[in-house]
Amino acid sequence: MSEFLEHPESVSGTVKWFDPVKGFGFIVSGDEGPDILLHVNVLRNFGQSSVADGSDVTVRIQKTDRGVQAVEVLTILPPALIGSEPLADIAELDQDAVANAPLEPGRVKWFDKGKGFGFANVFGAPEDVFLHVEVLRRSGLSDLGPGEALALRVIDGIRGRMAAEVHAWESAITKDTDD
Repeated sequence: MSEFLEHPESVSGTVKWFDPVKGFGFIVSGDEGPDILLHVNVLRNFGQSSVADGSDVTVRIQKTDRGVQAVEVLTILPPALIGSEPLADIAELDQDAVANAPLEPGRVKWFDKGKGFGFANVFGAPEDVFLHVEVLRRSGLSDLGPGEALALRVIDGIRGRMAAEVHAWESAITKDTDD
């Protein structure tokens, strides 16, 4: 029998793993409790279809016969990048300039997680924008699907236009209205 709470409790934790193909993953709670199931539909309600392993999250949970499940995602922070070298294309950039670059609307043309890259189209721009898996991870995402709506901070890299920051469209709209 599910224990439905009028106001589900909020819990913070870290994404243990998330597989967008399977449609779920697990969060390890910060209070040493049981692993928390994170279903892709709950993540989509937050505006994302994937989340990077190691991301810090805050979720509302519900206790059920099958364990603890996330029912709402409140926040996602990308994983810490301890000892990680930045990509050569963006290593020399002023990070404040990147953060202040406008978010541009776009769609995923294709992305291959195995190869570690893909391309997006920015609305109104003729050239493709390169998407690197490390930039996705630094943005808190792990994978992208064709046609997925994005908000991108685009720079002119060594090999052409590339995303320096990637956000799911829905979460980027929320971030813009919160500022």
